Amino acid sequence: MATDPLLRQGPDSTDLVLRVGPAGPVWNVLASAGPALLTPLALGVLTLLVAFGMAMAGARASTVFVVVGVIAGLEYLIGWLAHASSRARDILRVEFAPAGVPASLRLVRGAGPDDWLPVKTLRQVRLTYKVVEPYQGDYKPAVSTLELELVLLGVREQLALPLDSDPQPLADALKALLGPAGVVVALRTERSTRDRPPQHNSGWTSGGSASAGSGGG
Repeated sequence: MATDPLLRQGPDSTDLVLRVGPAGPVWNVLASAGPALLTPLALGVLTLLVAFGMAMAGARASTVFVVVGVIAGLEYLIGWLAHASSRARDILRVEFAPAGVPASLRLVRGAGPDDWLPVKTLRQVRLTYKVVEPYQGDYKPAVSTLELELVLLGVREQLALPLDSDPQPLADALKALLGPAGVVVALRTERSTRDRPPQHNSGWTSGGSASAGSGGG
């Protein structure tokens, strides 16, 4: 029985949900349409340089607008294809079936599910909880991330989990689910301190103030 929010038990499987969203080729393409808008925005300076060069060369404003529109459209299309290709390999969830004592698993990616594999194909699940704590006098809070590594036969899948709380319940739930199949679940915590920003030398300013004060006396 699933005992962690990231583990969702259904009638046929228990799912480790890593990213919320539908899977499949069509959904993958549609989900990539929004992020692709960042591509023409990121390349906007280059597009403006092209427009400026055409204007300086004496091109008509209508011609400049058409060329800029075509360039922006091509940039958007390239960004769309790039995002769709990248998201297609992203793991959305891991399904373990049957729900109680799983004998099979499959990775569900943005482009759709992989083939079912024997659960013993999964050799180990590694959870690394990284905490970056503030230095003394830092007003920013600590930042934590949880990295998941699935050690399969000949393949290692690494990704970050949307977890900002204690990862121990998730590790315990995975041990209870996968332990009977002989899958090792390991949790490790790494703590570090945020780097202190470099201090600007204010000696010149303070020295100037001191000189002005002594001169007035």
